[in-house]
Amino acid sequence: MKRRRIRFDAVGLILPALVLLLWFAVTAWGGMPEYKLPSPQKLLYVLADFATGRLGITPYSGTLRGHLFHSLRRVAGGFALAAACGLALGFLSGRIPLARRLVDPLIHLVRTIPGIGWLPVAIVWFGIGEGNTLFLIALASFFPIYLNTVHGTSQVPEVTLRAGQMLGAKGFTLFRTVVLPAAFPDVAVGLRLGLGVAWAYLVLGEVTGVTEGLGAVMTDGRMLGHVDIVLATMIVIACVGKLTDWLLLAACRAVCPQMRRGRDVP
Repeated sequence: MKRRRIRFDAVGLILPALVLLLWFAVTAWGGMPEYKLPSPQKLLYVLADFATGRLGITPYSGTLRGHLFHSLRRVAGGFALAAACGLALGFLSGRIPLARRLVDPLIHLVRTIPGIGWLPVAIVWFGIGEGNTLFLIALASFFPIYLNTVHGTSQVPEVTLRAGQMLGAKGFTLFRTVVLPAAFPDVAVGLRLGLGVAWAYLVLGEVTGVTEGLGAVMTDGRMLGHVDIVLATMIVIACVGKLTDWLLLAACRAVCPQMRRGRDVP
């Protein structure tokens, strides 16, 4: 059994390295005041203090673990709800034309409304706090999951379906053995897009009265003039978001081994 090699593309590091060098240059030569753009060195200290609490240089010293836990919980809850609804409706609409004709017009109408437009409605419906954050995450994540699931399911070749039926597969067995494997690369793309959107809308939800969470830290930092903690929190969200994307991709490849050989999902 061959061991699969992990491929690493160093080209993806070129642009971040250039941005970091430019950041060093701008802050070292005084091109930007520190209260607007702290130096990379200072931001590294802020991140370390945010995570460990050993330096005591910010009001958020050592609070990262608790805030991250609450944000992860909200992202997981909203994303799980979006995935359950998006996959169910997507598979249904992708295989049943009547269901697609019923559901698609409303979904395409609602998805054009920007997230910030839903915020006042979410506050009225669910109040300020946990409920509106979960609602915004679930709503925003639902659309890419649904659309990609519909596309993948509807594009399963008819000859593939007939081959499965000739082998005796029907009903749920046909769906599990033929439709799902064929559609899964598109489903995986939708799930990854939905997870990325979930992290973006987490911040939108947490800036409205939530006292714990990364979005709440960003809001407090902005109000108190701590640009360093705002940037540090952005970096944490970016890193954790990328880590959760890797984990989701690994899970998708475990479920659908043929994705490992293809280049459909980067």
